[in-house]
Amino acid sequence: MEGLYRKATDPVLRTHLLMVWRMSLGDSIREVARTVGYSEKWVREIARRYESEGAEGLGDRRHANPGAKERALLNEEGQARLRQALLKEAPPGGGMWSGPKVARWMEREIGIEKVHAQRGWEYLRKVGMSPQVPRPSNAQGADSSEKEAFKKVSR
Repeated sequence: MEGLYRKATDPVLRTHLLMVWRMSLGDSIREVARTVGYSEKWVREIARRYESEGAEGLGDRRHANPGAKERALLNEEGQARLRQALLKEAPPGGGMWSGPKVARWMEREIGIEKVHAQRGWEYLRKVGMSPQVPRPSNAQGADSSEKEAFKKVSR
């Protein structure tokens, strides 16, 4: 079990394997839950899945939820339009694209009354983008002696 855990690259599968591995070493469900930050109920569920299906029963099953594609707010075409908007358009209100701004764009684009800001963040990541923030600018008023003193202290 340790070998599977160490080789796993998917974070959900890796955590599930860690749970099973620690239980196989004799850790209690309570100890395992505390270690991984999941509830005891979920650790029991993972143990049950492992006992009934083996390692194939572990990992993230959300992608296989029936009807997930049909319930998605943006289909493949909508995601492509969002990607183009992110690359070529200024966000509503100016500034940089963020989750709330993507959510407002989605409301206009698909005609839904209220899209939660979290869904905007999710679709921003889903189309391969990351939230952007402007780089902080250095103080303009510092004289050269202050700059040199800072360089010496920061090394």
